[in-house]
Amino acid sequence: MTRPQLMGTHRDLTRGRAEVSRPTGRRPRYPWEAGCLCRGCAFDDVRHARDVLDGVLRRLPPAPWAELGRRVRALDAEHLARTLPDPFAARRQWRADLWWRRRPAEGSEGG
Repeated sequence: MTRPQLMGTHRDLTRGRAEVSRPTGRRPRYPWEAGCLCRGCAFDDVRHARDVLDGVLRRLPPAPWAELGRRVRALDAEHLARTLPDPFAARRQWRADLWWRRRPAEGSEGG
């Protein structure tokens, strides 16, 4: 993996941690939808960050895959526990087969 790819992975994990640790009380949380699709702003949407992490995980050899996978699974479990499913995801999301794409976001999708 190249240095820019590793830096991107660190940014994705940091974004994911910030999203799941945001206090919400007892209410469900809605991820932020990226307002702009430029490289920097796209990572405001935790679903995009998770897409990138998924791509990185697919390319890693076994040892780094296991380490990163443990961290991502912990973030995934927290995200699943604190968000609601989107019953209209199949119509709205380009990859509704991915569970993290089946969560509504604040902005144009709901919240």
